[in-house]
Amino acid sequence: MFDSNLSYSFNAPTRVIFGPGSLNKLHEQQLPGKKAMIVISSGKSTRANGYLDRTEAELDAAGVEHVVFDGVGSNPTKEAVEAGAKVARENGCDFVVALGGGSVLDAGKVMAMFAPQPGDDLWDYAGGTTGKNKPLVNPSLPWIAITTTAGTGSEVDAAGVISKLETHEKIGVGAADLNAKIAIVDPELMLTVPAKFTAYQGFDALFHSLEGYISKPANLFSDMVQLAAIENISTWLPRAVADGSDLEARAHMAFANTMSGYSMVTSACTSEHSMEHAMSAFHPELPHGAGLTMISLAYFGYWIDRHVCDSRFVDMARAMGKKDAEKPEDFLEALRGLQEVCGVDDLRMSDYGFTGTHEEALELARTARSTMGGLFMCDPDTTTDEDIAGIYERSFK
Repeated sequence: MFDSNLSYSFNAPTRVIFGPGSLNKLHEQQLPGKKAMIVISSGKSTRANGYLDRTEAELDAAGVEHVVFDGVGSNPTKEAVEAGAKVARENGCDFVVALGGGSVLDAGKVMAMFAPQPGDDLWDYAGGTTGKNKPLVNPSLPWIAITTTAGTGSEVDAAGVISKLETHEKIGVGAADLNAKIAIVDPELMLTVPAKFTAYQGFDALFHSLEGYISKPANLFSDMVQLAAIENISTWLPRAVADGSDLEARAHMAFANTMSGYSMVTSACTSEHSMEHAMSAFHPELPHGAGLTMISLAYFGYWIDRHVCDSRFVDMARAMGKKDAEKPEDFLEALRGLQEVCGVDDLRMSDYGFTGTHEEALELARTARSTMGGLFMCDPDTTTDEDIAGIYERSFK
């Protein structure tokens, strides 16, 4: 059993401009350079919804030149980051503007890190199984986050999750100087996210805080932001899924998302995130939030069965709206109910190519530990590969 640590370290260098219409304030800010590379996804929505035009107009009003890189997919790859960094170098860009969801923000910030470095192999500066872990030679470029989804909290942390597909590595790549200079968190930019992805992203943000609340680094500050995120998501995500045009619901989800970002800044995720990154490293078409949802009941059930932090699960159940919660199992009931009302209770691993065999589960467990082993150190207690494989197997359907 454990309770909050009585010490914490909180560094929040990002200026967060929050609220409906906040994109319109970008040109008023002191921008960190004279020529920006705007990073967007390879899809159509950023252009179709007018968000790119609006961002370009803001930069024009600030007297900033800009070029666009639109090569980021749903799970950003090493190759995409390298290509974006090359565009920034060739065009003399001195800062990056990442406009999009968590994948774009993750890719954009790592492009900002990599662009000033010598060489053309991002993995020189990555960890994981095959990375060389070299120190950075030059400071990262400054970057600005403009988030269009509520899922990752990437606007306030200093690392991005990048995939190296051929080795099935999906790992965090970052640097101490990689926090965004400015984050625009405008709920109006989230009104067009489809219901399914609103749910996936909302659960991703939720799991950041649920994991953080049971993590060993949990502390007085992280408890505060995590419980705020858990309560807001549990209250407002069903409304945002049911009616994407509900600006009040979108605003509360955007707030919860940023709070879950601060959860990662002040404490940590646990091995659930490592486990999902292994899943989507083998099956990149799997949305991160969907994968987390698939394994969540078995994952948290495992820790409840271990009785390592019973009171923390009761706290989270109450924050999720089950005010009469008295036992940790009440948390599973609350989580299952939220998944049902948001329409994500029927997600199936088999629909994404998983087989459900013990051999597959063990391979996923070993991959999770070898590529993102640091998060296992944040778990409330130790696990074996067989323990983790068992969670995968109990999740399979």
